[in-house]
Amino acid sequence: MAITATAAVLRAPGGPLSVEEVVVEDPRPDEVLVRIVGSGICHTDLGIVTTASPEQLPLILGHEGSGVIEAVGDRVTTLAPGDHVVLSYAYCGECDNCRRGVQRHCRSFMAVNFGGGRADGTTAYRAGDEAVHGHFFGQSSWSRYVVTSPRNVVKVDASLPLELLGPLGCGIQTGAGAVLNTLDPEPGSSLAVFAAGSVGLAAVMAAKAAGCASVIAVDPQPDRRALALELGATHALDSAGPDVVEEIREITQGGAQYSVDCLGLPSVVRQALECLASPGVCASVGFQGVDNEVTLNQGHLLFGRTLIGVIEGDADPHTFVPRMLDLFQAKQLPFDRLVQTFPIGEINEAVEAAHQGQVVKAVITFGH
Repeated sequence: MAITATAAVLRAPGGPLSVEEVVVEDPRPDEVLVRIVGSGICHTDLGIVTTASPEQLPLILGHEGSGVIEAVGDRVTTLAPGDHVVLSYAYCGECDNCRRGVQRHCRSFMAVNFGGGRADGTTAYRAGDEAVHGHFFGQSSWSRYVVTSPRNVVKVDASLPLELLGPLGCGIQTGAGAVLNTLDPEPGSSLAVFAAGSVGLAAVMAAKAAGCASVIAVDPQPDRRALALELGATHALDSAGPDVVEEIREITQGGAQYSVDCLGLPSVVRQALECLASPGVCASVGFQGVDNEVTLNQGHLLFGRTLIGVIEGDADPHTFVPRMLDLFQAKQLPFDRLVQTFPIGEINEAVEAAHQGQVVKAVITFGH
């Protein structure tokens, strides 16, 4: 028996989103049904809202979901109804990269996360007689109920604030993972973060948790810089300043040992690389589209600086989400400070607030 769910459906490029009832299929034997409690709004969602082509529509977005398992397929043994869960990105589980534990580089990553359906092309969502594209990042968590794979699902303790946990599956994971997984800075080291949105502030918190002595946040918004200082930054610089790179070099007495680019703009990538000491490592997590040319001085690389691209925080969610929650409970990763919630009926207002930078991390809620 299928179930009816309230969902935010994108029906035209640029929106607005239509809050309507859709029908969600029962899970297949290797799937689970999750009742979503909260779902973050990520810039990847906003990008699809703006650029979706007619053949992608109608579409349910959302890929930072948290909720409760409602039903499991006959072949699912690791989850049970009532389990509280965080949802993360999709991967096939069968390719060479998945088998060797680097699921974020799954050979089918684009297809299973952006394809608009299951791997076989079907969708679990309908509006009347109309098929609705879904399974965005294996989730489409802007729906009250979602059908997903156990691979997407991380069980969490039921005592945690479930409606706030969704961003752990993408945005917080990306920023914190870039620091703790990719860079793994030594205690006492220096690290600069370019852009203090939810990803950048997660990186700031992770750098503090890692014991960095100098944590430098760079952002044009005074309120974001102030929040960065509250969350662990030792310095906060205006990105519109005359020479941010030189300021970082002065603070660190020669250059930061590590940096995180959270924008992907060519000018920012260059700053994040050029502010480094030699040797030094820059992790670039910002995304400005698949085709995004960046011009660099190759000499920076030749003489010991490294630029590395990072997706999903180089994280296996099944081990990294619990690690982040341990830090949260130890008050070392207070990601709840970033969140502002909106009911599902106000999703267009939430999208606009996120687009305008009026909130750090907007989370839509469906209620318990």
